[in-house]
Amino acid sequence: MTDLPRRLLHLEGLAVFVAALVLYFEADYGWLLLVVLALAPDLSMLGYVAGPRVGALSYDLVHTYVGPLALGVVGVLVGADLAMQLALIWAAHIGADRLLGYGLKYPSAFKDTHLQRV
Repeated sequence: MTDLPRRLLHLEGLAVFVAALVLYFEADYGWLLLVVLALAPDLSMLGYVAGPRVGALSYDLVHTYVGPLALGVVGVLVGADLAMQLALIWAAHIGADRLLGYGLKYPSAFKDTHLQRV
């Protein structure tokens, strides 16, 4: 029972991943952009070239739900399908990461994440 919080965070990732994909395909968005951009948020790992502090910051800024939620809200408010499409791809990526155990990074080490500390 001590690993319940971690399991719940993985389940939350699964829920976000599935919800984002259901909404994506329900909106009749095509496969191509999804396939091309599915791993695009991982480009933020290039920040590690500048060191672990910069790397963790760049990775974490792109791997929180704040960005895709803000983009999705803007997309809904202004009726911008592309913004909605990108937000759903981005959210699906983060959800899949959480499901697989990839968490937000601490500057101490790439594998030192919030999911390991839960």
